[in-house]
Amino acid sequence: MARKNLIEVANPNEVRPEPPSVAPRDSRPIAGFIPQARSGGPVGGITRTLGNITEKVERANDLERQLAEGQTVVELDTALIDASFVADRLEVDAAELAQLTDQIREHGQQVPILVRPHPDAKGRFQVAFGHRRLAAAKALGIKVKAIVRVLSDEQLVVSQGQENNARTDLSYIERALFAYRLDEKGFGSDVVMAALNVDRAALSKMRVVTRQVPIALISAIGSAPEIGRRRWFEFGEHLETADIDALLTMLSADNMRGMSSNDRFHHAFALATKKPGGAKAAPTSTRVGDLPVKFKRTPATATFVFDSKAAPGFDEFVQERLKRLYAEYQEQRGA
Repeated sequence: MARKNLIEVANPNEVRPEPPSVAPRDSRPIAGFIPQARSGGPVGGITRTLGNITEKVERANDLERQLAEGQTVVELDTALIDASFVADRLEVDAAELAQLTDQIREHGQQVPILVRPHPDAKGRFQVAFGHRRLAAAKALGIKVKAIVRVLSDEQLVVSQGQENNARTDLSYIERALFAYRLDEKGFGSDVVMAALNVDRAALSKMRVVTRQVPIALISAIGSAPEIGRRRWFEFGEHLETADIDALLTMLSADNMRGMSSNDRFHHAFALATKKPGGAKAAPTSTRVGDLPVKFKRTPATATFVFDSKAAPGFDEFVQERLKRLYAEYQEQRGA
């Protein structure tokens, strides 16, 4: 009978007397079992083995829970991490990325990125924010420090947008384009406003810009960090009568690729706001009878051209009499 009680399963609902005080040899009891006096025989060995297994399981569960709650920073292989399903940038500045890479090489990664377990690929992760830190870690060939948190799609885009807002990294048009992409994904206005930290009026203006300015044209111009809402609004208004294909052709030219996105915007703006000049009519030139004078006319002007060789001084003679001729002209109009 004594053999049956070597390991006794505890009933959590049963009120039991306190066991005799025994100095524990482990830092924690075996979950679900009553502590027993340890012996040096086989039974003690089995108990210690069960204790080790239980502790490992509990530590694994604790780690999983902490990861889910985003409380633990872990190092992940960059090859296992995918970008967010909603892009928030038009371009990554090569110089800024190189500077960030140098900083991480010298001082290490100080701020972890935020990822979630990939919803469609087991064993992979998806970035909420920290795309540039991830790119820098990839360039250095090192693991990236990350917080892993279980996030819904809504929670991911809100975290992504709020991180960018806090760092003031995105230009106005990138923020407007991020709102456009969230709309395209079917997120409601409340989620979009929370992600961008804007009110309904500001969101409405962003939507106007992305309706007026074709997405292909925004992509061709780039982030244009120095260009604010007012200029994009003005640009969009002029696009109603502008040749969009001509703008895209200009922006795809080789000489435009080396320019900053701010300069590309200014060139596109200048072309969009340029008034279409109609073909100028060629001036007509006629001789006035047998006189040594030619008469040239355009839609806006009329000009007399004197032949100084045929009649030297005739131009001065006419000039002296212009006031009198003009007075006669006025008298005739008033008659």
